[in-house]
Amino acid sequence: MCGIVGAVANRDIVPILIEGLQRLEYRGYDSAGVAVLNGTHHMKRLRTVGKVQKLRDALHESPAHGNLGIAHTRWATHGVPSERNAHPHISRDGVAIVHNGIIENHEELRADLQRRGYRFDSETDTEVIAHRIHLHLAGNGDLFAAVQATVRELHGAYALAVVSEADPDTIVLARAGCPVVIGLGENENFVASDVSALLPVTRRFMFLEEGDVAAIHRNGVKIVDSKGSPVERPVRESELAAEAAERGDYPHYMLKEIYEQPRAVAQTLEERAVGGKLLEAAFGPAAMEVLRQTDAVQIVACGTSYHAASVARYFIEQIAGIPCWIDIASEFRYRQPVVLKNTLFVSISQSGETADTLAALRLAKEKGYLSSLAICNVPESSLVRESELVMLTRAGPEIGVASTKAFTTQLAALGMLVVALAKHHGITRDRERQLVSRLIEIPGLIELALTLDGDVRRLAEKIKDKNHALFLGRGALFPIAMEGALKLKEISYLHAEAYAAGELKHGPLALVDEDMPVIVVAPNNDLLEKLKSNLQEVRARGGELYVFADPESGIEASDGVYVITMPRHVSYFQAPAVYTVPLQLLAYHVAVLKGTDVDQPRNLAKSVTVE
Repeated sequence: MCGIVGAVANRDIVPILIEGLQRLEYRGYDSAGVAVLNGTHHMKRLRTVGKVQKLRDALHESPAHGNLGIAHTRWATHGVPSERNAHPHISRDGVAIVHNGIIENHEELRADLQRRGYRFDSETDTEVIAHRIHLHLAGNGDLFAAVQATVRELHGAYALAVVSEADPDTIVLARAGCPVVIGLGENENFVASDVSALLPVTRRFMFLEEGDVAAIHRNGVKIVDSKGSPVERPVRESELAAEAAERGDYPHYMLKEIYEQPRAVAQTLEERAVGGKLLEAAFGPAAMEVLRQTDAVQIVACGTSYHAASVARYFIEQIAGIPCWIDIASEFRYRQPVVLKNTLFVSISQSGETADTLAALRLAKEKGYLSSLAICNVPESSLVRESELVMLTRAGPEIGVASTKAFTTQLAALGMLVVALAKHHGITRDRERQLVSRLIEIPGLIELALTLDGDVRRLAEKIKDKNHALFLGRGALFPIAMEGALKLKEISYLHAEAYAAGELKHGPLALVDEDMPVIVVAPNNDLLEKLKSNLQEVRARGGELYVFADPESGIEASDGVYVITMPRHVSYFQAPAVYTVPLQLLAYHVAVLKGTDVDQPRNLAKSVTVE
């Protein structure tokens, strides 16, 4: 969740560090800091609470320059947001460290260090690591060896970048459970927790594997694996463009990303669903054989990705005709799942670094699943590298914490998975052609849904002063109601819940009155008439209805009923991706009207890399 940037070069690296931190702001953070060496044995550190701009302002007042340094944006885990808890943390004799992750045995290590005379200035687990490294450095005089000795003592997750006044030309890195990427330049090298931080300075990257420890210098990189053996990690050329993460003329990244959805979904489908046929090889060379053997599917994900999984379950069972189970990744890890023969394990994550989802994948490998498939937006991520099959969603960088285009591209990828599975479980060639055509039509339907922006903005005016909202849907649109409620609560801080509409009479009706807006997604499908009866239950109790309705649904505006007419001819297979768009816009406009931080909502982070 936190962000790391580091650099060693023959030029002043402070501007690189600050720009890198700003490119990581989307991840969520509460403080920022930098530590710089200028080729001498003197280190300068600055830390501020709040936005990276405050750190930039502090550097203007108290300039720092150097050829080597590390920087960090922190999202509080141990200790409140404050300058003393901000990174980098420094131990004796100028050992500085930045850290992503959580150290589970930090209290035990802290007690041992205090007995040895170390003084702690913060409440963080990170400061423990800094002092442990200093302790080992005092014993062996080698920073690399000191980091190796320290990580052997740590239990938990970490990405580390360490510098020392005693070795002013080296940054030492370590990784377990949290991503670390090395950026390669000419007579300069870089480190970050995310490729996007380094795109202005390099396109060539190396990714540390679990347990790796590395040292980067101006002219080289040294890596050893968890056993201490020297290893080479492949160099990858990133296809991301630096400007892909820019906001452009949009007031917020979230709005930009909502409007990028037609292109993102089209790119996800491109070269994979063509000529009325799905190309199974898009999932990987072994996909055809794996899909042929698949008799059941287990999907794990978190947050928005879990809602995408929930949509997929309906279609996998209804269209492919095989059982599908879905789990929140953090729950899957601890429920001792029983694995049926020939079950495909599917993990979904925008970042590919979601800690619980990664842990679930690693557990699945011990449980005897047929194979593992990752649906992910980041080709360089751990989830992609550790899965046997992969479907990249091609959403491009998503900066807003509240996921939008990552969600709809996940729906597109899962739609392709449905067709791929169904091909091996009885659907005809004509049915395949029909389903592929429906997928290819989705970008155009999303374009039409975006034309409702003005109508949705006016609807937001009616909701902005409410304290609660209830979202309803049925069938595969129930997870879309869940996603709509999540979006509204994430960025407007308005309490929102979602229910399957048939559950109204089993409790939620007690909440309905004129102050509880009830927001409904109502496509024209087999469940429409049942949904209409649920809406009557709301009106009979004085509730106000806000309905996103198919033009042929027969639902009309009246006193207490506000209707936004959706595009025509949206099939049940297409409806989840299309009907989620106005719900995204609704959350966005309510948040703007309430004056919240749309792109970086409080207490949240983009990539949840700790449990």
